[in-house]
Amino acid sequence: MFNVGDKIVYPMYGAGIIDSIEEKNILGEKQSYYILKMPGEVKVMIPTQKAEEVGVRNIIDQESAQKVFTVLGQNETDMEKNWNKRYRDNMEKMKSGDIYEVADVVRNLSFKQKEKGLSTGEKKMLNNAKQILVSELVLTGHASQNEVEELVDNKINTSFNLFKTEDVIKPSIVKKFIPFDETGTSENL
Repeated sequence: MFNVGDKIVYPMYGAGIIDSIEEKNILGEKQSYYILKMPGEVKVMIPTQKAEEVGVRNIIDQESAQKVFTVLGQNETDMEKNWNKRYRDNMEKMKSGDIYEVADVVRNLSFKQKEKGLSTGEKKMLNNAKQILVSELVLTGHASQNEVEELVDNKINTSFNLFKTEDVIKPSIVKKFIPFDETGTSENL
């Protein structure tokens, strides 16, 4: 059971603060709900009896937040080539509510976007995953949304440059046919 003021995560929606616990009569059924205040003044109602079942959990601590940045700083994990299967795999990771899985989705899709671009569906998924990730890190680190977004973007850019820059830069076609040594002269001349 959570209390008013608790910082919690609602999978697929993100993190927020329990504003109140209210009894509501919906479709003739009286039930208790957590009223979760999310970033952007959005409020979400979560049935208290189903909170655990849908994966509601407390936000991570400072140490776990550092581990999230470690995940963002790693090379991408193997992803399915077929976009439809990849989309379903990433959706399962996001539904899990596990922040490390969400960070994995953000990093992998960010890398893919930088390399080849993303389909409309995957762009939307990346934005949603990033919003979920950032909402929790904001509450964990007591930082602004802009500051956390910048930290996430910087970490992804750094890891992309570390692991992927060579993959994206294709060797010159001229060098392929006329091999040059380090001095810039052809060995064959």
